[in-house]
Amino acid sequence: MNAHNRTLLTVICEAALEHKLEADLKNLGAPGWTLSDARGSGSRGVRSAGWDTDGNIRLEVICSREIAERIAEHLQARYYENFAMVCYLAEVEVLRPEKF
Repeated sequence: MNAHNRTLLTVICEAALEHKLEADLKNLGAPGWTLSDARGSGSRGVRSAGWDTDGNIRLEVICSREIAERIAEHLQARYYENFAMVCYLAEVEVLRPEKF
């Protein structure tokens, strides 16, 4: 097995931000992403799993550390103050580095 290091950026936020985040990711150089519905409970209460504006989404991007940090900094500056959003980074190993 020949694994290569990349960074996984995970964002959990309000579903109402989906289209804005997709545009941001394109502009900030994300090579691709995975988007899914999310549900849970936290400081802002219980969130449903619907795809309407009341639910949450989970957005995952595997990319270089530089791109992940650029995206995370942008999200923090643009959305943290007014939206429910959690963002975290993790180091991962990928088997097809050309995709990321």
